[in-house]
Amino acid sequence: MSTAPIGIFDSGIGGLTVARAIQDLLPRESTVYLGDTARVPYGPKSPETVRRYAREILEWLLTQEVKAVVVACNTATAHALDDLRAISPVPVLGVIEPGARAAVAATRNDRVGVIGTAGTVASGAYRRALLALRPDLEVVQQACPLLVPFVEEGWLVHPATRMVIEEYLVPLRTGGVDVLVLGCTHYPLLKPLLTHVMGQNVRLIDSALETARELSRVLGEGLAAPADNQPFHRWAATDDVARFASVGSIFVGQTPAVVELVNLKEHRAVS
Repeated sequence: MSTAPIGIFDSGIGGLTVARAIQDLLPRESTVYLGDTARVPYGPKSPETVRRYAREILEWLLTQEVKAVVVACNTATAHALDDLRAISPVPVLGVIEPGARAAVAATRNDRVGVIGTAGTVASGAYRRALLALRPDLEVVQQACPLLVPFVEEGWLVHPATRMVIEEYLVPLRTGGVDVLVLGCTHYPLLKPLLTHVMGQNVRLIDSALETARELSRVLGEGLAAPADNQPFHRWAATDDVARFASVGSIFVGQTPAVVELVNLKEHRAVS
């Protein structure tokens, strides 16, 4: 079991930042990543629908004999994490709790900012996670819907991206937050611009990195790959594998050699 891969899934491509963080921090571990590009985005969909999608993906990942599953999607984490944990025979981690814990540990003035997609911010998942840890925190949230398409376009340092970030972050700057949680898996690619706008004194919390650290802790309880393991990395999508490979290169630093096309409907019919 220790040489089995880690399953990672997202509604699309953004979760590749989580996959990369896992691969960088845990270089001996193998991974299987599935992006549900046929049904992206999850944000506007009902919680019931997101839970159904997440269960279908979990079922597929389990057929790939994974030893743990990482929900690298903020919306799916918010709506489906408890549901998946209840039915999964392997550990299931999300991206919200690790980021919240890191933010609580880092703040000095008890003012924490959260940026994310409209769906993630509307769900209130980060606010609940933060206040569960520290009820006295002041949490300032801001939806940043334009940042995902900018990242997928490769506009990481584009003047238009900077202008939009400056506009979005006004409430966080005026709110005096000293910690900013990047509540979308696309946002770590915008760290230089976010730091420039917020200032060096504001700590950025990369939920992808914090999730990889949490995974390391979980695997350390008897699931870690041995030192001589030869890792492999598989990439899969439910639609448009060519675009997945092209845009995915922005996230992982190289174009995935092969992207498998997965039909979850066919999988359900077989199983």
